[in-house]
Amino acid sequence: MNESNKLIVSLTSPYARKVRIAALENKINFEMIVDVPWNEDTGVIKLNPLGKVPVMITKDGASLYDSRVIAEYIDSIGDAQFLPIDFKERIKVKQIEALADGIMDASLCIFAERKKRPLDLQYQWWVDRQFGKIHRGLEELSLMLGENDYFYGHKISLADVAVASALGYVGLRFSDDFSWAKKYPNLERFYSLVMKRPSFQTTVPVI
Repeated sequence: MNESNKLIVSLTSPYARKVRIAALENKINFEMIVDVPWNEDTGVIKLNPLGKVPVMITKDGASLYDSRVIAEYIDSIGDAQFLPIDFKERIKVKQIEALADGIMDASLCIFAERKKRPLDLQYQWWVDRQFGKIHRGLEELSLMLGENDYFYGHKISLADVAVASALGYVGLRFSDDFSWAKKYPNLERFYSLVMKRPSFQTTVPVI
């Protein structure tokens, strides 16, 4: 048996950032292993047949993926209670997480298109479609947040962790395309608030 949980991550992955924050906030000990799935020598596919990070190897040797599953597992063994116990309330938080994850998905699609294809072969219709998802998602998040400090209740939840991870990644990849912080001041206020927490500061994506 492993002495601690292991988290296989990429330092730029917003999904990995989400579970890293959740683990830190829940005071879950873990060994972080950096493995970039894009690399030919990646070992991720041996742990997750989809070849994606994050992957958590639990103390008893189980391999968990994707980030939503890992986040729920962390919540079940931690004490931060990022997810409500009541099912209907839990679904509210999971819905926001799903929206944030969708923004991450669209962002990764654009990044892959721009990075992996020569400029003359890039499919602009596809890129524009993904940007549409991002902008509509950000608009919805802004409406959901309103004047509140957090997305659910009066303390941080998994919804906030997921949204912050999405915002951080959009800012990392698309600063030359647009500024979500200027367009949505309440999201910028929210991000500034959660960024005061050490778990968010130490997981900022780096290139």
